[in-house]
Amino acid sequence: MRGDARVRAVLLVDVDGPLNPYAAKPHRRPEGYETHRLLTPRWEAAERRRREVWGLPDRPAKPLRVWLNPAHGPALAALPFDLVWATTWEEEANTYVGPLLGLPPLPFVRWSSPRPEPVGDVFWKTPEVVAWAQGRAFAWVDDEITDADRAWVVAHHPGPALLHRVDPRSGLTEGDFAVLAEWATSLG
Repeated sequence: MRGDARVRAVLLVDVDGPLNPYAAKPHRRPEGYETHRLLTPRWEAAERRRREVWGLPDRPAKPLRVWLNPAHGPALAALPFDLVWATTWEEEANTYVGPLLGLPPLPFVRWSSPRPEPVGDVFWKTPEVVAWAQGRAFAWVDDEITDADRAWVVAHHPGPALLHRVDPRSGLTEGDFAVLAEWATSLG
């Protein structure tokens, strides 16, 4: 951690996968989740581009189906971390996701554009997360984390880090919250 021992570790939170179990059975919302139809400006622009490619430019953009568990907001807020969005939703997570979970506006990682090319098997977000953390202790929940990312972080991040993969079929579970809480308390 930086010079101040009172600085808490950061929890970097991805939306799709950890909070929105998008890979669950398509017509079977997981228990405890609520369905939301969200049309963010970024999603609407992407849908408009897709419809133009398909030759359907006059059709309205279809909202994104998002499953969110309202209990996750208080559970995240109760963890001993400073929360930060690490999602391609970027600032839109504060407008569209945070309020549905009861979370205040959070800082977010602004990703490079265009996205950097992956290095080997390392997830494209991994080097950017490490650069953003600047040596600060962090935990990161994402559904695309692999052992290659963990090895890359060990080699390139001087502070403590926990890269925790969340199954995108189930989203965050009680077990995931327990792992995060235990790791944060182990930092002392």
